[in-house]
Amino acid sequence: MDRKALATLIYQKLEPLVVDLRAQYARSKEEIGYFVVDDLFPEQVARDIYSAFPSPLSMKLNKSLREYKYIAAQMDRYDRKIEEAIYAFQEPAVVDVIARICDMKDLRPDAHLYAGGISLMGKGNYLNPHIDNSHDKDRKLWRVLNLLYYVTPGWEEEYGGNLELWPKGARKDQVTIFSKFNRLVVMTTHKDSWHSVSPVQSNGYRCCVSNYYFSSNPVRATDTFHITSFRGRPEQRLRDSVLRADAAFRMLIRKMFKGGVVDTGHIYKKTDLAE
Repeated sequence: MDRKALATLIYQKLEPLVVDLRAQYARSKEEIGYFVVDDLFPEQVARDIYSAFPSPLSMKLNKSLREYKYIAAQMDRYDRKIEEAIYAFQEPAVVDVIARICDMKDLRPDAHLYAGGISLMGKGNYLNPHIDNSHDKDRKLWRVLNLLYYVTPGWEEEYGGNLELWPKGARKDQVTIFSKFNRLVVMTTHKDSWHSVSPVQSNGYRCCVSNYYFSSNPVRATDTFHITSFRGRPEQRLRDSVLRADAAFRMLIRKMFKGGVVDTGHIYKKTDLAE
C-alpha cells in the first residue's frame, strides 16, 4: 500500500476516536501529554510493514552511555514499504486529525526525518532518559509532537523496549507504555518531557516507525532552545553525572553555531525532498 492508502487507514481509525483521544491527551497534558491507539492498521498491513524492516547490519548503530540502538533515516536504501509507512503519518488528513486531538495549530511534518525514520532495538539495547532537541534541523521551527508506531508481532511487555515517560523528572517514578504490536503513541515534546526506552530483555527486535511534527510555536510559552539532553536512570548516579556534564558541554557548542544543526547524519538526504 502507498502512503495515501495507509494515511486513509490511519485517518479512518483516528477520526471516530477523536473525542476519547482528546480526553486521554488532556488528562496528561499538564505533565507530558500523550495518547495511545491500539490496532492502528488491519493486522496484515502492520505485519507487512514489520516484514519490510531492514537487517540491523544495514542500519546505523548508536552506542554510548546515552543510548544503544539501531537507527535509519535514509529511506531510499530500504524496502519501499518502510518509506510509505513513515510518510503516511505526514499526509494532511493525518496531521489534521492529530492536530485536533492535541488542540494544536500550525502542525508541520518533517519530510527530512530529522531524528525520525525507523529504529530497531535488540537484546541489551536501551535509550536513557532524555529530552528531545527543541527545534528542527534549521532551528526555525519548534519540535512539538513525537509519533511512535510499534510493529513487532508477538512482542510482550516483559521483553522490554517499552516507552517510559518521566513526568516528574528522571529521578522520579516513570510511566511505562508497552511497545505493543500495531500500537501508536503520540506524545508532546518540550523542555520537561523526559522519556526513555527500557532495556530490551528479549532475543528478538523491537521495531518502531518514528515521526516528529513541528510548529512555529512551542508547546509551552516558557520553552526555550535546548539540545537533546540525557540523564542516568535513578540507580545510575555516576552515569547521570557524566551525562549532565556532556549535555552542558554540547549545549555550549550548539550556542556557538546558531545557524542550525552542528553535525548530524540523521537526516533523509534525498534530492527531491521539498525545502
